[in-house]
Amino acid sequence: MDYYAALFPRAFMGRLAIRAPIRYLSTMSTVQEIESAITQLKPRDIHAVADWLQEYRETLWDKKIAADAHAGKLDPLIKKAKAAHRAGKATPFP
Repeated sequence: MDYYAALFPRAFMGRLAIRAPIRYLSTMSTVQEIESAITQLKPRDIHAVADWLQEYRETLWDKKIAADAHAGKLDPLIKKAKAAHRAGKATPFP
Protein backbone atom coordinates (compact mmCIF):
# COMPACT_ATOMS: atom_id res chain seq x y z
CA MET A 1 0.00 0.00 0.00
CA ASP A 2 1.49 3.33 -0.97
CA TYR A 3 1.67 6.40 1.25
CA TYR A 4 -1.47 8.15 -0.05
CA ALA A 5 -3.57 4.99 -0.16
CA ALA A 6 -2.87 4.56 3.56
CA LEU A 7 -3.95 8.13 4.30
CA PHE A 8 -7.02 8.48 2.12
CA PRO A 9 -9.93 6.14 1.38
CA ARG A 10 -10.27 4.96 -2.23
CA ALA A 11 -13.34 7.15 -2.92
CA PHE A 12 -11.55 10.23 -1.66
CA MET A 13 -8.46 9.51 -3.75
CA GLY A 14 -10.58 9.42 -6.89
CA ARG A 15 -12.38 12.67 -6.17
CA LEU A 16 -9.71 14.93 -4.78
CA ALA A 17 -6.26 13.70 -3.90
CA ILE A 18 -5.39 12.51 -7.39
CA ARG A 19 -6.15 15.99 -8.72
CA ALA A 20 -3.99 17.73 -6.11
CA PRO A 21 -0.28 18.13 -6.83
CA ILE A 22 1.57 15.33 -5.06
CA ARG A 23 4.39 17.64 -3.97
CA TYR A 24 1.84 19.82 -2.17
CA LEU A 25 0.20 16.95 -0.34
CA SER A 26 3.52 15.67 0.88
CA THR A 27 4.68 19.03 2.26
CA MET A 28 1.63 20.02 4.31
CA SER A 29 2.48 19.42 7.93
CA THR A 30 0.59 21.93 10.04
CA VAL A 31 -3.07 22.61 10.56
CA GLN A 32 -2.55 26.15 9.31
CA GLU A 33 -1.09 24.86 6.02
CA ILE A 34 -3.96 22.43 5.59
CA GLU A 35 -6.54 25.13 6.33
CA SER A 36 -4.87 27.42 3.83
CA ALA A 37 -4.89 24.69 1.18
CA ILE A 38 -8.58 24.01 1.78
CA THR A 39 -9.44 27.65 1.13
CA GLN A 40 -7.93 27.23 -2.35
CA LEU A 41 -10.23 24.32 -3.28
CA LYS A 42 -13.35 24.40 -5.41
CA PRO A 43 -16.61 24.02 -3.43
CA ARG A 44 -17.16 20.42 -4.58
CA ASP A 45 -13.67 19.51 -3.41
CA ILE A 46 -14.28 21.22 -0.07
CA HIS A 47 -17.36 19.02 0.32
CA ALA A 48 -15.27 15.96 -0.56
CA VAL A 49 -12.73 16.88 2.12
CA ALA A 50 -15.51 17.50 4.66
CA ASP A 51 -17.11 14.14 3.86
CA TRP A 52 -13.77 12.36 4.19
CA LEU A 53 -12.98 14.12 7.45
CA GLN A 54 -16.38 13.19 8.91
CA GLU A 55 -15.82 9.55 7.94
CA TYR A 56 -12.33 9.63 9.40
CA ARG A 57 -13.55 11.13 12.69
CA GLU A 58 -16.24 8.45 12.92
CA THR A 59 -13.61 5.76 12.35
CA LEU A 60 -11.42 7.23 15.11
CA TRP A 61 -14.44 7.30 17.45
CA ASP A 62 -15.29 3.67 16.67
CA LYS A 63 -11.69 2.61 17.37
CA LYS A 64 -11.66 4.56 20.65
CA ILE A 65 -14.93 2.99 21.83
CA ALA A 66 -13.70 -0.49 20.84
CA ALA A 67 -10.41 0.05 22.70
CA ASP A 68 -12.23 1.36 25.78
CA ALA A 69 -14.61 -1.61 25.71
CA HIS A 70 -11.73 -4.06 25.33
CA ALA A 71 -9.91 -2.39 28.25
CA GLY A 72 -13.00 -2.68 30.46
CA LYS A 73 -13.54 1.07 30.73
CA LEU A 74 -17.21 0.69 29.79
CA ASP A 75 -17.91 -2.10 32.28
CA PRO A 76 -19.11 0.22 35.09
CA LEU A 77 -21.54 1.93 32.70
CA ILE A 78 -22.86 -1.39 31.44
CA LYS A 79 -23.28 -2.67 35.01
CA LYS A 80 -25.16 0.51 36.00
CA ALA A 81 -27.45 0.30 32.95
CA LYS A 82 -28.26 -3.36 33.59
CA ALA A 83 -29.05 -2.61 37.25
CA ALA A 84 -31.34 0.25 36.25
CA HIS A 85 -33.10 -2.01 33.73
CA ARG A 86 -33.62 -4.75 36.33
CA ALA A 87 -35.00 -2.13 38.74
CA GLY A 88 -37.61 -1.10 36.15
CA LYS A 89 -36.06 2.30 35.51
CA ALA A 90 -35.59 1.71 31.77
CA THR A 91 -37.85 3.44 29.29
CA PRO A 92 -38.73 2.10 25.86
CA PHE A 93 -36.65 3.47 23.01
CA PRO A 94 -38.89 5.15 20.45
